Amino acid sequence: MLKLLLSSAVIALGMVGPAMAQERIRISSDWGEVTADLADNEAAKSLAQMLPLTIEMSDHLRQEKTGNLPSALPELARQRDFSVGTLGLWSSDHFVIYYRSGRVPSPGIIVLGQVTGDVSIFDRPGPVTVRVERAD
Repeated sequence: MLKLLLSSAVIALGMVGPAMAQERIRISSDWGEVTADLADNEAAKSLAQMLPLTIEMSDHLRQEKTGNLPSALPELARQRDFSVGTLGLWSSDHFVIYYRSGRVPSPGIIVLGQVTGDVSIFDRPGPVTVRVERAD
């Protein structure tokens, strides 16, 4: 009986998987290109609706690139810790790509997604212009 229940659960989860697929985006610049999976939250969904975007980004604290979005995204629960490749929202229209791990001060960031490529392309001083668009 237990084996039957486990088999049914595996089949059910397999059927739900495709419906829960995350939106994938491409972030490109003169320094290279990465892809990222957007989080399943209202802020990330609002970001996806803005695409494609070109964002002028600056280096901040040698841990992140930051730039302004054309409009604010929804306010959601925040967290203070971030990892390499986290895409976040500092203020309602302040987009962040973290290329190092760390912790931000309160109130924290809204997580928008996670880079799946080598985010170290942004680990260099100076500004960069990025293009954010849906991945094919």
